[in-house]
Order: sequence, then structure tokens, then C-alpha cells
Amino acid sequence: MCDLLRINTERGVMINDGRSRFSINGKPVYHFLGTSTFSQYTVLHAGCVAKINPEAPLDKVCILSCGVSTGMGATLNVGKPKKGSTVAIFGLGSVGLAAAEGARIAGASRIIGIDLSNDRYEPAKPFGITEFLNRRDYEKPIQEVIAERTDGGVDCSIECTGSIKAMIQAFEACHDGWGVSVLVGVPHSEAVFATNPVNFLNERTLKGTFFGNYKPRSDLPGLVEMYLNKTLELDKFITDEVSFAEINKAFDYMIKGEGLRTVIKVTE
Repeated sequence: MCDLLRINTERGVMINDGRSRFSINGKPVYHFLGTSTFSQYTVLHAGCVAKINPEAPLDKVCILSCGVSTGMGATLNVGKPKKGSTVAIFGLGSVGLAAAEGARIAGASRIIGIDLSNDRYEPAKPFGITEFLNRRDYEKPIQEVIAERTDGGVDCSIECTGSIKAMIQAFEACHDGWGVSVLVGVPHSEAVFATNPVNFLNERTLKGTFFGNYKPRSDLPGLVEMYLNKTLELDKFITDEVSFAEINKAFDYMIKGEGLRTVIKVTE
């Protein structure tokens, strides 16, 4: 992981001199996540810039900057399920659906979605989800339910909720001997991952990822090409578009869990 450019939400300034490049009425306006893209023009560190195919529509490929790449990469680059594998996705928000998209691209034969909302099953089907489970529907732990339905556990599980309980469930839902579990969600700072050490001795593997193990400058152009050649289906992730004047509406959608990705049209 790059120590120079790793996300620091509190920095708000350029790396080389510790100063902002924006101001209004003589007062500094701070940078956001190293990109400051809520503007028509911006100043970035060279490491934050990726050159992509000029034919790519920016109002589509812009969503590769975070959630889609994170989820898809967690599956393709970290979990690495083989064709015909069984994959479980914990959490069917936009990151979880991107993980499902990665499993679809990898050729998984069964992609099991786990979520606390039954309403998320139908919208998840276009992303490759073939089965759905809600742990509230079962008296026994969901990892035991999954093991029963998959002859001992899944080949790969991807956790996309940030819930420490879901992280443990995802790991324990993997098949012993070869199962791989990938943690994507960010838990609260005091969370403790507790599982029986025998789960490791039985050769389950637990991994974590940041940005799906993609290197933005070198890998984002390739993801754009995957979209252009129709291997990666991005359009289905975009559920709303708003003007910059309506930016608060986009945040409302996110907070309420309505939709997946909202594209903000800065120039409109």
C-alpha cells in the first residue's frame, strides 16, 4: 500500500508544501481525499491522476474511483474464485454488488447474497446473485446455514458490511481446506475479530483489501477498457443523476440507502 498517497481524510492540503490550492474571500478551502472533484477545475498530486481512454464516457467511468473497484477487486484480485466456484457476498449495497459482479466475471456458478433486507434480492440478480439468505430468517448462525447448503462451505466469501459479526460469519462460512474470505468493510475502531483458532488450522484463509488491491494509476485504465469492451457492466450501478446544485439530494440517497451510485453533474 502506498504510504505517500494513502487516504487521509484529515489532511486537506497538498503533500509537498502542506498548503491548499483553493481559497474563497482570502480563506483556504481544503482538498478532499486527494482529488477535490466537486469542482470544474482541480489541482492534484501526480499520483492521483490516471490517464484513460478518451472515448470513455466520464459520467459512467467516474464510479470506478471507489466502490465498484473496491468490491470487484476484492473478488477478482484477492478472493480469486475459479470458474464454477461458489461465492458468498455479505452485504448487497453497491460495494457488495460490485463484488458479485466480480464473481460473475470470474465465472462463479453460485453467487449467494446475504443481507438483512429481503428487498435487496431482486435488484441484485442483474449483478449475478443466484441465491439469497437473510440471517433473520434462521434460528441457527447463517454460516451454518450456508455450510449445509454448499456441502461444507463456500469457496470464497466477500464481506462488504463493516459489521464485525458479518466478518466472522463470512470467514466461518468458507470451506475448510481451501476457502478464502476477504474483508472489505471497515469496522468500528474497538471491534474484535473472534473465532476459534481451529478455523485457521483447518486451512481457511482470511484476507483484507483496500481499493480491491488495484493500483489506481496503472490499473484504472484497464478497468475502463473492461467497461468499453462490455466485460464490466457499469451502467446498472448508476441509479440517479443530479446537478451540482442538488448535491445534498445525492447525500440523502446515500444516507437512506436509496439507490446505488449517484452521479453529480458538476457542469450543469
